[in-house]
Amino acid sequence: MNNKMMKLGFVLAAAMNIGGVLIFSRGFTNSVIHQFDPVVMSNFGLLMIMVWGLAYLGAATIEGNITWLAGAFVIEKLVYVVAWLLWISHNDLSSVYQHDVFAGAFYTIYGLNDFVFMLFFIWVFISQRKRH
Repeated sequence: MNNKMMKLGFVLAAAMNIGGVLIFSRGFTNSVIHQFDPVVMSNFGLLMIMVWGLAYLGAATIEGNITWLAGAFVIEKLVYVVAWLLWISHNDLSSVYQHDVFAGAFYTIYGLNDFVFMLFFIWVFISQRKRH
């Protein structure tokens, strides 16, 4: 994998985590998000999503081997994808949208977004293992 593409991927992952949380939570003021998942998507949980975004941003600056860091990111994204699949299978998105469009959009896309970036981190993991 080309280093520019890898850096761009990490920066995009960071932007989605940090920007996504800030936008959809309206700067942590949108109580509907944590109303529908008070454990994973509490304000603390949303803050931790942003911290993961900072970790991705940090990874974008590393010039050396990041195989196992990418592997950790794969596991982290897998946890969120599974949490989203469980949530989506037990909840009704239309009721979230009735309460708040931003929260509805958040719950509609966050698992898909995490799945896409999980695939990216798998790609980084595999390509880094081949190089080192």
